[in-house]
Amino acid sequence: MDALTRTDMEGSRCQFWLPKKNRFCANTLLNDSLFCGNHNPRSNGQWIPCPLDPSHSVLKDNLEGHVKRCPLLKQVQSLALQPFYQKGVNAGRGEEEEDVDNVSSETKRAALYSMDVPEFFKLIEKIESVHGLICKDIRDSYKMPEACNMWIKGEVDGKLPFQEKHVMQQASILGNLEEFGVLKNDVGREQCGSEGAYEGEKNGIPAVVEFGAGRGYLTQMLADCYGIERVFLVERKSYKLKADRSLRQKESLILERLRIDIEDLNLNAVESLRGVPYLAIGKHLCGPATDLTLRCCLAEDSSPDNVEHYSSNQNLRGLAVATCCHHLCQWKHYINKKYLTNLGITKEEFHAITWFTSWAVDADHGSDLPDIIDVKLHLELIQKDACSGDANGVEEITRNMKVVERAVLGFMCKQIIDMGRLAWVKECGFETQLVRYVPSSISPENHLLIARHATKF
Repeated sequence: MDALTRTDMEGSRCQFWLPKKNRFCANTLLNDSLFCGNHNPRSNGQWIPCPLDPSHSVLKDNLEGHVKRCPLLKQVQSLALQPFYQKGVNAGRGEEEEDVDNVSSETKRAALYSMDVPEFFKLIEKIESVHGLICKDIRDSYKMPEACNMWIKGEVDGKLPFQEKHVMQQASILGNLEEFGVLKNDVGREQCGSEGAYEGEKNGIPAVVEFGAGRGYLTQMLADCYGIERVFLVERKSYKLKADRSLRQKESLILERLRIDIEDLNLNAVESLRGVPYLAIGKHLCGPATDLTLRCCLAEDSSPDNVEHYSSNQNLRGLAVATCCHHLCQWKHYINKKYLTNLGITKEEFHAITWFTSWAVDADHGSDLPDIIDVKLHLELIQKDACSGDANGVEEITRNMKVVERAVLGFMCKQIIDMGRLAWVKECGFETQLVRYVPSSISPENHLLIARHATKF
């Protein structure tokens, strides 16, 4: 290639400098621009999330043309042809038109800061009162079951990613299921592995559905240590370094990945799961994903297209969901609005409560927080300071709160949200518990909702 041709090619490339690569971007220029589509300066027009893939945005004026050529279009079209795809089937319904859209964290914060001081403290008092009423039976339950010894000791395939904090969380989830009677480990208390794994049919739960599965390593440990026949991994994103290859190497195990948003998954329409007893699990189901999962597993299917009116909760033997990211929760998705309403919590107060929950995870969790019972006195002192003129407005009051006070209030709000979920699952005929399954020093997102079918099979 001669120098002239090379210069012409360089002149047709994006002129955005990449300092880490020490060169210009190599992408082709847009028409009448010195930059490619990724680096072209944005116009002053209105940018909105792409309806097919909200991870990127598009000019509102260009939306019609964009959706016809969006790279995700073929995937969406392919998904829509799947029998288990039903748009918004697990979304829940808002009572009002404005419930259609998600409420952003910025909107929640602005609404909270717009409160007057007496209204703010009245809300805090209500949170304390409700928490004291319904959150009495949450206990520490840190489990390291013998069935998972090989994972706990790090004696697994070196190709599998191993991080102690994640292994401890996964093992405790399974240990709590074993203690609750959902899983069994009767193979001479042997270490996990192909020789010591408990047979799925003996365990009574031949299938597992992992929601928000990510790479699928919670299911990997479950399959290794307790035995399972069929695995369904529900995840809307694509991941590298998944557990799928290792799981497929198990001769007796059948694996299916359902790349779909939980919101759109009609579990009753998954043909290979029909009539099969299964266990539903999920580690760190962010925000409303927990509500979507509960509705997916337990809500009756009233679709007129479903002739058999098959209900998935008849075959749901147990459930273990580690909740997280409560600040992302939405009123329209929340599974038990009636429960909170009966406790006197309004939609607007729910938004404030979800915003408070972020305080539980922004503290230093190098050591466990003090008991929640210690916080009421601190809040009374804050109220006294505010009334004496040391604080002016809700924003300044919250800024002046001690980190530990903010964290404890955040944990209170998390527990209120999760107890409403627990009550809903109990109403569906399940025995339920809400526990702290790891210390907050391992993960401040340490609430585990576990349930088992009340009927003995």
